[in-house]
This record gives sequence, C-alpha cells and structure tokens, in this order.
Amino acid sequence: MSGSVPAPATPMDARAPLDPATRWRLGLAGLVGFLALWWAVAASGLVPKAFMPSPVDVARQFARLLQEPFAGHTLQTHLLSSIGRYLMGFGLAVAVGLPLGLLMGWFRTLDAIVTPLFEGLRYVAPIAWVPFAALWFGTGIGGPTLIIFAGAFPPCVINAYRGARQVEPYLIEAARMLGLSNARMIVQVLLPAAVPSIIAGVRVSAGLGWQSLVGAELIVASSGVGYLMVKGQASISTAIVMSGMVAIGVVGLLIDVGVRQIESAVNRRRGKG
Repeated sequence: MSGSVPAPATPMDARAPLDPATRWRLGLAGLVGFLALWWAVAASGLVPKAFMPSPVDVARQFARLLQEPFAGHTLQTHLLSSIGRYLMGFGLAVAVGLPLGLLMGWFRTLDAIVTPLFEGLRYVAPIAWVPFAALWFGTGIGGPTLIIFAGAFPPCVINAYRGARQVEPYLIEAARMLGLSNARMIVQVLLPAAVPSIIAGVRVSAGLGWQSLVGAELIVASSGVGYLMVKGQASISTAIVMSGMVAIGVVGLLIDVGVRQIESAVNRRRGKG
C-alpha cells in the first residue's frame, strides 16, 4: 500500500461558463421563485390587497390596459409614445456623443477644452434636468428628449474617448507613414479600433436612456408609461402602477437584447464571436 495521500477533489469552478439550456433553467427557476414569494406575501394578508395585489391581479390589470384606455390611451399606445421619445433622445445622444468622444480622443486641444465642462455636467443626475425641461419645453416632446439625452450622452462620450485612446500605437504609426489626414485617421483607424468600446458604451447608454425616460414621464409628460403610472398612483391602483413597471421592464429587456445582438454581430464580423 502506497503512503502517498490522494489529492483532494477540485471543486467545480463557480465562474465556469454555463451552457444556454442551464442558464434558461436557472433563470426560469429564479422567476418562478420570485412570483411564488410575491404570491405568498399577497395571499398572507399581511399587506392590504390594495397595496399588494397578487401576480394574477396584476396580469389581469395588464391585459385590461391593453384593451381599455386609461389616462387617455391603451397601454400599447402609451408604450409607443414612450418609445418615440426614447428613440429621439437616445439617437441624439449617440449621434453627438460618439463623434465627440472620438474627436476628444484624437485632438488633445479639444480634449482640454471640453473635459472640464463635460466632467462637471455628467455628474448631474438626469432627473435634475426635469425643472429646466419643464420650464423650457412644458409637457411637449422636447422636455423628455432633453432628459433622455442627459442620461444617455455621457456613456457614449466616455467609451468612444476610451476606445480612441486605447488604439494600438503601431496602427497609428502605420497610418501616418501612409500619409493619412486627420479625418481619414479618425474614420479608418480610430473608429474601427474603438468599435468594441463604443458598443459597450451604447449598451450602457441605452439602459440609462430608458431609465431616464421613465423619470421624465413621471413629471413632464402627458402620455407614456410613466404618465400612466402617475395616474394609477393618483387613482390608488397599485395594480396599474405595477403593470406599468412590468411594461417598462419588458421593453428595457428587449432593448438590451437588441443591443447585445448588435454587439455579437460586430464581434463576429471582427472574427471574435
């Protein structure tokens, strides 16, 4: 009999990637567990039903909002109004933020001029722009667009800037040897090399923009999911408020899935998927 001691079993690596089927099962188990806990609390009577409706009550109210107008419109019409505002604010943030970040990453003079102002403004929470939006635009589309822009703009600038500054030096040297102008350098070298960082920034920006939209609609809108929730709260209908929250969460999830699909497509084109 050998005197050697057997090596202890290596525990499963908790950080090991999970296959898609396992992820779906675990995600479904988490959702079912949450709904079961929610139902148990609602059924216990510890919280009045008016303030803690069951998942079934919220599902029924959600279905009712799809068919019957509340606060002037059905739920899907409120959602379309919200998505329209979101696309305007988010699109403007991307259209302005990405070029600005790339230019700041390439031109040191522009970086020195813009950075102090940008660093001061980016820490102002989007909701802090609500009083200005209400004063300047009232309940029109301009107010929510401004607030969405304020939330979505900083990640676009920061990640485009970071991507431009992290371009491999040999790529820049090669482009300079070929005599590329600054404009061609930005378009042909900086932009392609910064794409991964840009996509990551757009994903963060998309989520923050959607969150900012809902905050804006709670105060400076006359339609949209946030407005519907305000009216539900005024009617002391928790089920309506929760239905709005469900709609917000589902649309936010779809936005994130869409951006991740774009990210995967870009990585496949770059040979990294």
